[in-house]
Amino acid sequence: MKVVIIGGVAGGATAAARLRRLDEQAEIVVFERSGYVSYANCGLPYYIGGVIEDPEALTLQTPESFFSRFRVTMKVRHEATALHPERKTVSVKNLETDEEFEEPYDKLLLSPGAKPTQPRLPGVGLEKLFTLRTVEDTFRIKDYIRQNHPRSAVLAGGGFIGLELAENLRELGMEVTIVQRPKQLMNPFDPDMAAFIHSEVRANGVKLALGYTVEGFQERDGGVDVLLKDNAPLHADMVVLAIGVTPDTALAKEAGLELGLKGSIVVNSRMETSLPDIYAVGDAVQVRHSVTGQDVLLSLAGPANKQGRIAADNICGGDSRYLGSQGSSVLKVFGMTAAVTGVSETNAKKAGLDADAVVLSPMSHAGYYPGGKLMTMKVIFEKETFRLLGAQIVGYEGVDKRIDVLAAAIHAGLTAIRLKDLDLAYAPPYSSAKDPVNMAGFLIENLAKGVVKQFRIEDVGGLPRDGSVTLLDARTPQEYAGGHIEGFRNIPVDELRQRLEEIAPGKPVYVICQSGLRSYIACRILAGHGYEAHNFSGGFRFYDAVANDRRLIESATACGMDQ
Repeated sequence: MKVVIIGGVAGGATAAARLRRLDEQAEIVVFERSGYVSYANCGLPYYIGGVIEDPEALTLQTPESFFSRFRVTMKVRHEATALHPERKTVSVKNLETDEEFEEPYDKLLLSPGAKPTQPRLPGVGLEKLFTLRTVEDTFRIKDYIRQNHPRSAVLAGGGFIGLELAENLRELGMEVTIVQRPKQLMNPFDPDMAAFIHSEVRANGVKLALGYTVEGFQERDGGVDVLLKDNAPLHADMVVLAIGVTPDTALAKEAGLELGLKGSIVVNSRMETSLPDIYAVGDAVQVRHSVTGQDVLLSLAGPANKQGRIAADNICGGDSRYLGSQGSSVLKVFGMTAAVTGVSETNAKKAGLDADAVVLSPMSHAGYYPGGKLMTMKVIFEKETFRLLGAQIVGYEGVDKRIDVLAAAIHAGLTAIRLKDLDLAYAPPYSSAKDPVNMAGFLIENLAKGVVKQFRIEDVGGLPRDGSVTLLDARTPQEYAGGHIEGFRNIPVDELRQRLEEIAPGKPVYVICQSGLRSYIACRILAGHGYEAHNFSGGFRFYDAVANDRRLIESATACGMDQ
């Protein structure tokens, strides 16, 4: 059996290694357009910033090392130019010699990946305008910085690459501005949780131009003007396009393979395309979201590796299945960690799901053990069924392990209430006896059983201020004086029982505190005395962070750059 693989990196290289482990006799040939067959995409921004110093550390395998261990022929700088399914061959061009030839196959695996989205705008292609996707792109940016010492950069796009690059360019001492049309960074997060990411980015000197439409690029004064619709241009010494990626599927289209979202390759659960003996994996394929059941594109290394393994199994006669993607990911944002799994509340509602969420602010470990830090968790679930839909966490220590527990719970089909039953490791330096994941389960169980009712940040503006309801802040007078929501009166939770006569009977009471715990206790006290009480999800800390972020974005959109 001869297997030809187009594209290396995560999906193609993983498939090649798995194929050899399953079949010692198979002939395996990989064609890779770039000069590197297996490299660490996710590490590229950290090489630019100097965190990774040795460029060879980016190269996970070389053609020589791959052949030595796996007897796989890796041909870099070879571009597949056409597929011929009718005669089971691939047209290939050697980019170093311009030689062209046809390579026959018994099985073909497509792993072309995705390419940086290049908008059709004036000025795309300028010398000082870069994209970051390959090792060659990385060296180009690194060399430009080393030779020209730019003092400023504009990054068009605020996703994973944009944020990682912003951090690394700031570490080099550059002024950095992120500009994009959406009014939030990191689309997998809900806007309220993205507010904490925005705050960390701003605190580290990155300017945000959110809600701005880029209309083109123009050279001026030795740098580049980023032209904005209805606004003055942004000027910088260099610009990096990081507005997303597009499946690189021109070959598949020309060969007549069925295509899906944004021209991606349609595959079944066995990673088989619409044509016999042709498989596809990685960023170029359309997959099913395991929570919503909808078709999606997810450019992540973990799914690509799994898909490569599955395709190899099936090429060798097995019956492995890809169960779908749920988008689990984690990101370092300067000193903060931001992580997500499943579907956001925003996207759950777009998908037609009746979603709700709880927000909590637990410590990373036991409060009495030194060094604990707050994290903000949002856990999304389906009303009525309490099916666990997704989670988002921003914080410092312990974020990654909590998101992994929640990702496993979603995959296992646990309800959000069952989070309370998980038996998780505890020692004071690492967690609390009631782990944050358990706490989320407790909160959701209380909602399910009617022990407490909640109101959310989007409800605050619509609460009547005419006396028909009571708005109560259960924090201390000092906390209240430091900032509060207009219309909420202050009665500390520890004084509530003695001051119940100040709360009009027969009217709903909406209660807030700093994190949600004291207001929950106040709600239980009120319920015990016949009041209908509602607890604010997330507390004033959450409300203040989100409200402040919204003010900054709106004022920047109206008046100029976000500082």
